[in-house]
Amino acid sequence: MKRVQQLRHGQAMHWVGDGFPVRTFFSYAEPLPFSPFLLLDYAAPNTFAKGTKPRGVGPHPHRGFATVTLALQGEIAHRDSAGHGGTIGPGDVQWMTAARGVVHEELHSDRFTSDGGVLEMVQLWVNLPARAKMTPPSYQDLRADAIPTVALPGEAGSARVVAGTLLGATGPARTVTPVELWDVTLRAGRPTVLPFRQGHTTLLLVTRGEVVVAGEDVVPANALAVLDRFGTKLVLQAKGGDARVLVLGGEPIDEPVVGHGPFVMNTWPEIRQAVDDFQSGRMGRLE
Repeated sequence: MKRVQQLRHGQAMHWVGDGFPVRTFFSYAEPLPFSPFLLLDYAAPNTFAKGTKPRGVGPHPHRGFATVTLALQGEIAHRDSAGHGGTIGPGDVQWMTAARGVVHEELHSDRFTSDGGVLEMVQLWVNLPARAKMTPPSYQDLRADAIPTVALPGEAGSARVVAGTLLGATGPARTVTPVELWDVTLRAGRPTVLPFRQGHTTLLLVTRGEVVVAGEDVVPANALAVLDRFGTKLVLQAKGGDARVLVLGGEPIDEPVVGHGPFVMNTWPEIRQAVDDFQSGRMGRLE
């Protein structure tokens, strides 16, 4: 049975661009065992007034990993130098594998900008092994209706399976290394036992309510629980009222991590090359 090893409440809220007020729970700058995950930002529900100019993050590069964006409320528009683009809304997921490099922007959609409303999102950076860091970039636009939902044991709620396999359902996300990403809704007072891979990094981000792990540790809303890698059972129960929790898991990548801003590679010479490639336009440009 997996148990909580650490509870994190994240950094103070800060703005990413002018459109995403986020709390960072961890980043690659820390020597902590989150592999294959490099960074986790959570933009808790925030209300935006109607506007005329989309807010967000203008053109910026990435190399060496994938960015995974889950839209819980509101709409986010994406476009990149590899020719990919799209808008994700509630329940949708964007999985952009930057790999050898891409320049992209993330903005509030035109509709969300003009209408205003509540924005809530999660962004996760997933590392790539050395063999995949310089492969061509790719983009997955995962719509809510294409993400399977399974009922949890004990009538405890349901789970949307974005990546990995749970209770016979396989998520649509194509991943380079094994990754689990489940969006779980728990009904109050009903414990459930979920199977989980031995040895995988295991993280729980609670976005609503309170969740009891292994019958002992209470994880409140807006908190991240780091569980041990051993054990093949994840025992969860909503406390008080219903709860929503993002379950993250992945096979650790046992390789050096060297990061600088939007680039994460294995060595400093590779980082310097990434900076040069971006500045010279070899990652492409957004017009």
